Amino acid sequence: MDINLFDFNLPEELIAQKPCEKRDHSRLLVVNKINHTYEDKNFYDIIDYLKPGDVLVRNNTKVIPARLLGIKEVTGAHCELLLLKQLDGDNWECLTRPAKSLKVGARVDFGDGKLIAECIEEKEEGIRIFHFIYQGIFLEVLDELGKMPLPPYIREQLCENDRYQTVYAKYEGSAAAPTAGFHFTDELFEKIKAKGITVVDITLHIGLGTFRPVKVEDTKDHVMHSEVYEISEESAAILNQAKAENRRIIAIGTTSVRTLESNYNKYKKFQPTKESTNIFIQPGYEYQTVDALITNFHLPKSTLIMLVSAFMGREFTLEVYEHAVKEKYRFFSFGDAMFIYG
Repeated sequence: MDINLFDFNLPEELIAQKPCEKRDHSRLLVVNKINHTYEDKNFYDIIDYLKPGDVLVRNNTKVIPARLLGIKEVTGAHCELLLLKQLDGDNWECLTRPAKSLKVGARVDFGDGKLIAECIEEKEEGIRIFHFIYQGIFLEVLDELGKMPLPPYIREQLCENDRYQTVYAKYEGSAAAPTAGFHFTDELFEKIKAKGITVVDITLHIGLGTFRPVKVEDTKDHVMHSEVYEISEESAAILNQAKAENRRIIAIGTTSVRTLESNYNKYKKFQPTKESTNIFIQPGYEYQTVDALITNFHLPKSTLIMLVSAFMGREFTLEVYEHAVKEKYRFFSFGDAMFIYG
C-alpha cells in the first residue's frame, strides 16, 4: 500500500511532552469499530467497557537506560549508542550515531573506563554489534551511565524515570516503553480483577521493530526488525481457555497484539515459548486472537497506525484520528488512549 494512505495532519502542539499527572486521568476515546461510533471519556472509565470473563493482556517488559553517550578512544569524537537487543553474553545490537565513523574495531568509552564498547560487526541502517567491557553487573553499570531512551519528539526531561515505565514493568530489556500501559494504576487493576476480569502477562522487549519509521513508498517493501517475546505456560493456558470459551481477549498496546498474533499464527494455539517475531500487521491482515485493543495515538505513516488500521479499517481510523485532532487529544507516548472494540 502507498505509505501516504496513512498520513494525517497533526498540529505539533498536540504531541504530549510529559505524562498526565495522574496516570488514569488521561482521556479515552472509546471506539466501536462495527457501528463506526466513538465517544469521549476519561481513562478510568475503561472499567465500564470491560466485562466479567474478559482476558486483559499486558506486556510486562521494563525499559532499560539504553541510551549511552560516549567518546571514541582514538579520536575523542562524541558518539551515541542505543541498545536494541542483547544477543549473547555481553554482545548487543545497537543503533549508532554517527554510524559512519563506527567501524569494526572502534572502541567507545562511556565513563572513564567503567564501560567500554568495541564494535565487532557492521550492519545496515546504522546498526552495529558491540561487545561491552565492564566490571561488576552490566545493568547496574547501565543504571549509572545510561539515560532513559525517550523518543526524539519529547524534548522535556522527565522528573521521574519511572513515568517512562508501566506500573507492572518487570523484566528488563526494552529500548522503548509499551506506552498504552502508562494509563493503568495498581488501584485500577484491583478494580478490574474484582469485576471478574483476568489479567495475563506476556513479554516483548521493544526494539527497532516497534519504533523504526517507515522509509519506503510502498509498505510491502518495509522490513520489520525482529524482537524477542516470551509467553509462559500459565499465560498460554489462560489464553487457550479463553479462546475455547469465546471470551474476549483484550490487548494492552500494539506490542501485546504482535506477540499474541505472532504466536497463534505460528502454532494455531497459544504456545509457551521464547523466540523472535518480525510480524508486520497492515490492512489486509486478518486478526486471529485480539477482540479489543487499548492503544495510544500513533505517528503518521507508522507501522503502528497501520496495525490499528488493520483492526478497524483504514478510512475509519483516519476519521477517528481527525476527531481526536479536532478535540485536542494528546498524541504519542505520553498522550491519551483509545479503547477499540466491536
